[in-house]
Amino acid sequence: MSQADHSHTARRWTAPTATARLDARVQLPGSKSLTNRALLLAALADGPSTLHRPLRSRDATIMADGLRALGAVIREVSGDGAFGPDLAIVPQPIAGGGHIDCGLAGTAMRFLPVVAALGDGPVSFDGDPHARKRPMEQTIAALRGLGVRVDADEPRLPFTVHGAGGIVGGELEIDASASSQFVSALLLAAPRFERGLTLRHRGERLPSMPHIEMTLAALRQRGVEAGPLETGASGAAAWRVEPGAIAALDEQIEPDLSNAAPFLAAVVAVGGRVVLDGWPAQTTQVGAMLPELLAAFGASSSVADGSLTVEAVGGAIPGATLDMHAAGELSPTIIALGAIASAPVEVTGIGHIRGHETDRIQALVDNIAALGGRATSLPDGIRVEPAPLTGGEWGAYDDHRIATAAAVVGLRVPGIEVDDIGATAKTIPEFPELWAAMLDGRG
Repeated sequence: MSQADHSHTARRWTAPTATARLDARVQLPGSKSLTNRALLLAALADGPSTLHRPLRSRDATIMADGLRALGAVIREVSGDGAFGPDLAIVPQPIAGGGHIDCGLAGTAMRFLPVVAALGDGPVSFDGDPHARKRPMEQTIAALRGLGVRVDADEPRLPFTVHGAGGIVGGELEIDASASSQFVSALLLAAPRFERGLTLRHRGERLPSMPHIEMTLAALRQRGVEAGPLETGASGAAAWRVEPGAIAALDEQIEPDLSNAAPFLAAVVAVGGRVVLDGWPAQTTQVGAMLPELLAAFGASSSVADGSLTVEAVGGAIPGATLDMHAAGELSPTIIALGAIASAPVEVTGIGHIRGHETDRIQALVDNIAALGGRATSLPDGIRVEPAPLTGGEWGAYDDHRIATAAAVVGLRVPGIEVDDIGATAKTIPEFPELWAAMLDGRG
């Protein structure tokens, strides 16, 4: 995870069609969400930390490089992971005067500006062309609400944060309806605020609540007093983080359970079984919802000796109606199953994914339609109805979840041509190789 160009090389890829039921064992790289939170907290900690088996991907590299630009010392050290070395982090005083390229990493563009505000001096932020379209209004408004000067022509990238040596903190109200990352960004840095932070959300919804629970757990793991004050079905929620020390920690990163989605959904698509190693006994990852979601399509799951086994008979895929407001990042995989199902599949509660790497709802609707499918955009979701599909071009839209969704469809539909499988480098650079190994029964 050394400093590098944050771009990637576009690669065309023909999604392989399954020729037999699955019988495979899969290992996956570390969680992006956990890696990025651990990196940030390690950079703000009271002493050196080591991350074991961290994710090595474009998003994780962007986070690490951004923290380096703010002064942290982050270096690779030998480890026992299958996907690369461990990381040793030595915190340093937050430095201003630099520039951070956020690429298309939503986590970095929301988390790092709050860290930069703790320093002394200006830090400019920019990113890829599509990153300039992603919602940033609440990040900018929150910083200004905390007394931080932010120069921005528009409420999105590019902008400059002027750190003044610290943040007083206290109380703040935001609307996090567009992304839970706005909440997590503030909570993670709040122990370093002079008065900590009481943060209140006021908005029509609060998507991806599990990611906020992950943030609170990460803080508590490092000795920070942090927790919810209130929650409510109306969309109101509040949290409190006390000021104080952030403990140094040697931490082992769990496999990315969201990246497990296409591998486990493949069992529904073609039948058989997949064993995923490293399944945690307890986790805050959204991907932990996969066994329940796939059960709606007839799959059965069991956990033993740290591995998850998912099995399905194959054949016709049943329809389902699912509210996925807490697991929007898993929805492209579920919608891909809908494209090859024998009955309608409707997914709701995911309006916020229009503001992800791309408008994921529109991208999925357009890609399915291009193959002859019937997909309809809903105000907060998608409905897919059975229709015969043919091979053809599938646009990745520089979005890892859209690219991996194509792989699921391709299991049943020959000739799916993904215009850029390199988009998966955002969170799982090894995806094509791991997918091939699963289909070959290797792993």
